[in-house]
Amino acid sequence: MAQGEERRWPPGPRGHRLTGNTRAYEADRIGFLRRSHREYGDVFSYDEHTLFVIDPELAHEALIRTGDTFVTELAPFDMRRDTDRAAEHATSWMPERRSAWPGLNRTAAAMTDEPTVAILDAVITDGAGHDVDVLTTMRTLTARTIAEYCFGADHAGVAELLHETVRATQAFAEASREFPAWLPLPRHRRYFRTYRRLTATLTGLVRERRASPSGRSRDDLLGFLLAGEPAPSVDTVVSTLHSVLMGGHGVPAAALTSLVWELARRPGLVHDLRDEADGAQTGGTPLAEAVIRETLRLYPPAWLMTRTAATATTLGAWTLGPGDDVLLNPYLIHRDPRWWPRPDEFDPTRWLAGQAAPGSAYLPFGAGPRVCLGATLTMRQLTLTTSWLARRFTVESPNAESVTLEFVDRLAPAHLRARFLPAESARRNNG
Repeated sequence: MAQGEERRWPPGPRGHRLTGNTRAYEADRIGFLRRSHREYGDVFSYDEHTLFVIDPELAHEALIRTGDTFVTELAPFDMRRDTDRAAEHATSWMPERRSAWPGLNRTAAAMTDEPTVAILDAVITDGAGHDVDVLTTMRTLTARTIAEYCFGADHAGVAELLHETVRATQAFAEASREFPAWLPLPRHRRYFRTYRRLTATLTGLVRERRASPSGRSRDDLLGFLLAGEPAPSVDTVVSTLHSVLMGGHGVPAAALTSLVWELARRPGLVHDLRDEADGAQTGGTPLAEAVIRETLRLYPPAWLMTRTAATATTLGAWTLGPGDDVLLNPYLIHRDPRWWPRPDEFDPTRWLAGQAAPGSAYLPFGAGPRVCLGATLTMRQLTLTTSWLARRFTVESPNAESVTLEFVDRLAPAHLRARFLPAESARRNNG
């Protein structure tokens, strides 16, 4: 922006003179965003350095320009808004992403089917017939799945560390205010402690594998990364694994919780999925895949994505300075009647004809150079899990009609409980 040029900033709710919009947003996040969207349009301000975008084209543009004009969300304690450091990290991270892509493509993802089913058997079957907290169960499932994908037989203890890391970071996702790292708050100490433990564990696994005669085996993602030419540094491999582990844990767990919510309320859908799994349906897009795509449309786990301007720039008609935040909202984009017919209706058939999503209005994994690294792997495992659940179980929930979505970290129905009843037993009981 040239010196003296007036900054163009979108209108938005004024909020309280001291606390701004924080109190209203914290009380009802999605309600606040819906009201602001209706009143101010597709782009509105939250404060003088934060704006929300519910325009699919502008959201897509911000995602495409990530790593250049924009950087991903800054670290929890980056009080100085060090966008130069963030941009430098984004530049160095891109070669790491490219080196990992072949280890996460369709061919590599297909090799996970057998271990995924084995973990499903262990996690779901062990608790079958009993009420379980669905999100906790799915986090256990996805943590074990992604840990085994990354480390194979060496994965012991990694899943538990993922659970700890997610719990330690959730406090920051729930809070709108940031505090400097030197404040001795319990959540700060817990975050640093768990982050150091996870990093130390990953570093130890990488070094041990590299020193092993079979360390260059490509049987898991770690082996694939270590087989790269030129040989990557330990820090590079640890950084890549950390990203894959965190992305392959939280997003699939939230998506599977939303899936179970729908299956518990739609026994007819479970029947149709079971027919497909048994080979009664052929041709076209698989129903299980369509169900997952629709679940990710209605309940995108990454319901809010943050991008930070690395330099002075514009987005649409608006002027941004370094450090200004742009919050993209796939949840409202996915439910906008301008882009989706019957937007609030769960209808997997909209995907069965192979019809593409309208324009840029489908962003469950983001877009652009920082699109979710494990998107292909996640889709494969979610689809497989959907078919497996329908074939093996009938899903019942005592509170499916009363739970609501929790708009905090990864979007999922809060406190959903369910019973997974073996399908054969359910058929006998109903017969």
